[in-house]
Formats: sequence, C-alpha cells, structure tokens
Amino acid sequence: RAILRVLFARPRSNTEDARLARRPPERTFFVKFMLFWLPVLVYVTVIVTLSSQPRLQPPLRFVSADKLFHALEYFGLGVLLARAIRGSLRVARPLFAAAIALSFGVLIGAGDEFYQQFVPGRDASVLDLLADAIGTMAAQFAYLWFVEEKG
Repeated sequence: RAILRVLFARPRSNTEDARLARRPPERTFFVKFMLFWLPVLVYVTVIVTLSSQPRLQPPLRFVSADKLFHALEYFGLGVLLARAIRGSLRVARPLFAAAIALSFGVLIGAGDEFYQQFVPGRDASVLDLLADAIGTMAAQFAYLWFVEEKG
C-alpha cells in the first residue's frame, strides 16, 4: 500500500511545500486556552460582576443609555468569542465561526438576564437581551469584514 501511495500520490507544487514549511507548530491545549479562552472567561466574569451590582446605572445619562452600554459590552464579548472560536477550534469558514460566536453571546446574555432577576434592585429585560444580541451581532459583522479584508 505504501508503494501505491508513493506511486499515485499527487505531486506537490513548490508553493504547497513553502506553505507547509511556514506553518507554525501546533499549539498545546494549555497555550490555546490561555491565548483564546482565558480572555473570554475574564470578560464574562466582568459582565457577571457588573450584573451583580444592585441598582447599577450607566455612566452617561440619556434615553436608552443602558441599551447602548449593553450593546457595547457584548460587542467586546462577541469579538473575543469569534477570536477564540476561530483560533482554537478547527472551523474552516469564518461565517460558521461567527454563527457559533453569536449563539454563545446570546446564550451568555440570556443567562445574564436570568441571573439579574435574582439580584436586588435589578430586573431581567428582553430589551436588554436584544441589545446584547445586537452588540454580539455587530461584533460578528466586524469580524467577518476584518477576515474578508485580511484574506
């Protein structure tokens, strides 16, 4: 069998050889976790810490300021999620990575809103969850645009 593989193997071009030679060594699980998922976990910890604050008000006061800050908060989470998914999982298509990141972001937002209903002075809001989803979605559009420009 080995002889047949050698005889009938498709010859590689010089560009393929060069690309394979440039590929960095595979990272270990620990390195992938530290580079990609630890920032996500730290960011989610910050979100939960802010959600645990009773009667937390946005730093700027205007109509729907809290929705803007929800969207900005989850924009950051969406960027980190897309980076972690694309960097650590073997997801070939950026759109699929963005869909996974969007799903994770909405699930985290739903969990955050559920948690807030048990915090004194806080309440769960579907509009807050919508703002979280919009922020995560905007991050995925930015991620896809960046990948398209870079690629």
